[in-house]
Amino acid sequence: MSDLIVQAKGIWKAFGSNEVLRSVDLQMALGERVALIGPSGSGKSTLLNCLGGLERADAGTLIFDGVEMQGLSGDALAVLRRERLSSIFQFFHLLPTLTAQENVEFPLRLLGVASKEREQRVAKLMDQVQLTARKDALPEQLSGGEQQRVAIARALAIRPKLILADEPTGNLDSVTGAAILDLIEMLAEAYQTALVLVTHSLEATRICHRTLRMCDGVILEKA
Repeated sequence: MSDLIVQAKGIWKAFGSNEVLRSVDLQMALGERVALIGPSGSGKSTLLNCLGGLERADAGTLIFDGVEMQGLSGDALAVLRRERLSSIFQFFHLLPTLTAQENVEFPLRLLGVASKEREQRVAKLMDQVQLTARKDALPEQLSGGEQQRVAIARALAIRPKLILADEPTGNLDSVTGAAILDLIEMLAEAYQTALVLVTHSLEATRICHRTLRMCDGVILEKA
C-alpha cells in the first residue's frame, strides 16, 4: 500500500538472553496516530527505539517511508532520522544554552535550511504553540508545560513523516498534560504527521486513532 509510512514485520530484539520484542508486526498509514500501552518491561520503548533507528532489530523487516532501515549504515540512519523522524521525550531534552526559538531552529540548521525559510518556520511554530512572547527565554526560565511546547515545535520544525513520543505528559500535572495532548493532536493533524505515542495513561490514548497493548514483547490486536 502506497500510503503506508511504517511496515514492521517479524521484529525480534533481545538483550542477552532477555527477548524484549518477539515477532512484532506493525503497519501505520501516513498521518495515523497509534498509542502503545502496557506494563513496564513490555517492550514499548524498545519498539520505539527500533522504529527510530536507535536500536537495530535482531531479525525482521522494518520499512519506513519506503526505506528498508535494517540495511542502512549508521551514517545513513542518522541522515534518515535527521530528515524524516522526530522525537518528543518525557523530560523535554532541550539544549539549555539556547533560547526557546533557537531550540526550535536547531534541527533546521543541521539540515542546512536557508535562513529565511528557518525564520518563517520557527515563527509559525512558536505562534502555533503559543510561545511567541517567550521565544527568547532559556529552558530554565520556562515551566514544564512551556518546555514541552518548545519540544513539540522543535519536533515539527523539519516537517517529519513520523513523530515518536515517549511518555510526553509523564512529567506534567494532569491539566498541563491534557493541554499538551490537545496540542500534539492538533499539530499532528495539521501537518499530517504520523505519531507513535508510548504511554501509561489511558487518557493520553484519546488523541490516537488506534491503541495497541504490548505484553511480554508482543503487540496484542487491541487494547
